[in-house]
Amino acid sequence: MSARIKETYIKTIVPRLIQERKYPSVMAVPRLKKVVINMGVGEATQNIKLLDAAVVELGQITGQRAAVRRSRKSIAAFKLRQHMPIAATVTLRGDRMYEFVDRLFNVALPRVRDFRGVPGNAFDGRGNYTLGLKDQLIFPEVDYAKVDKMRGMNVTFVTSARTDEESKLLLQYLGMPFRNQQEAK
Repeated sequence: MSARIKETYIKTIVPRLIQERKYPSVMAVPRLKKVVINMGVGEATQNIKLLDAAVVELGQITGQRAAVRRSRKSIAAFKLRQHMPIAATVTLRGDRMYEFVDRLFNVALPRVRDFRGVPGNAFDGRGNYTLGLKDQLIFPEVDYAKVDKMRGMNVTFVTSARTDEESKLLLQYLGMPFRNQQEAK
């Protein structure tokens, strides 16, 4: 099971970036290190079964079991106690990461209603990009009939790029559908 995006990266994107950006070696070319998918379930403080459903859905979407994250400190206004389970997260690396990225770019994102591309300003200054998704139903792995509640998620692409510009170029060549700058204004 070899990922199409990984082959494309090795065969076409790396030589293209070396030629365009004049990198001294192949190891200097920015690459995708990992993809972190995080689904916060704040209602889990009242009903723990909601978190269990989120863990199952993240597992279906990514093909890897989700880890449950717990709160670090108590916040009385949110009825939150320290060490309460409140989120589910998955970190993907290697072939599984490339498979997920391929499915996200080519299957899931085009299923978003009125999709015109992802915003190009969600970089963190260190070459990492975070994409917010409003619901989990854009992934075909999730069964619509079994979903009890719409949950959003954050997908963070961690790259070895030093600048946001390098990272955006890498993600663009990998197939990230960025919104046109003229259209965004």
